[in-house]
Amino acid sequence: MNIEVTAEEKRSGQMSDETVARAADAVRTEGYVVIEDVVDHDHLDVLKTRMDEDAERKIRSVRWGGAGAVQGHLQHKPPPFAPYVFGDVVANGFVGQVTHAVLGDGVYNRFYSGNTNCPGSGTQPVHPDHLPLWAGLEQAHPAYQLVVNISPENTSEKNGAVEIWPGTHLVMVEPDYSKTATERFQKEVIEARREEVPPIRGSAKKGSVLIRDIRLWHRGVPNPSDSPRHMIALIHTIRWYGKGEALKFERGCEDAFPENGPVDPNVEFVDELIDYMNNPRP
Repeated sequence: MNIEVTAEEKRSGQMSDETVARAADAVRTEGYVVIEDVVDHDHLDVLKTRMDEDAERKIRSVRWGGAGAVQGHLQHKPPPFAPYVFGDVVANGFVGQVTHAVLGDGVYNRFYSGNTNCPGSGTQPVHPDHLPLWAGLEQAHPAYQLVVNISPENTSEKNGAVEIWPGTHLVMVEPDYSKTATERFQKEVIEARREEVPPIRGSAKKGSVLIRDIRLWHRGVPNPSDSPRHMIALIHTIRWYGKGEALKFERGCEDAFPENGPVDPNVEFVDELIDYMNNPRP
């Protein structure tokens, strides 16, 4: 589902209760929602320029990452320092309204990274970013983590928009835990789901945000364009799930993080340089 934020909601800086309820319901039932045009395009242009430059360096070093480490897919973190840290990316209030509605009080962000789909890339295996917390359940438990994806440009089939499988966050399939996370679902299970509810593309216009349940099946697919397609990722997490260390950002970008918001940004500001290129995961 795509949710359009009205001009009045943008002026007030908040979506109406009705709009938030529609978005939250889509996440609970379909496993995803797209909130349209809530990130400043100028901010995204700045990020894209720098991420393009960083991607070229990573491509030359052939450091493929992500699910299955398939060629053409990079684990790729945006620069965690000014002037590349923007409040509507790292702490978007509209997004926070939705994730707070789904996850409740105390929701916090535990991840800031992303991936880049390069020209000539391959196809990843179908996978969730995380499995259900407990095995053997007869009914899926509620969401505990939501992935927030922001691309600095239009995404579609033309540049390898992520493939997502609606409703699969609720599919009760016992995976093979002896295998890696990208191989735990048998091909027969995947094909049966394709017949029931086929996958779609997570296409989104520039400035939009894709929010998805972390259990939702998805995969990176080939990028037929001639330029990399970036996708920034945050993970908003329910309060009782292990918080771990704070996310490190270099001092000088404190203003991007509001003191009071629907989501705890879970950040620490440091003076030393952060080696975000070689350590793309938080």
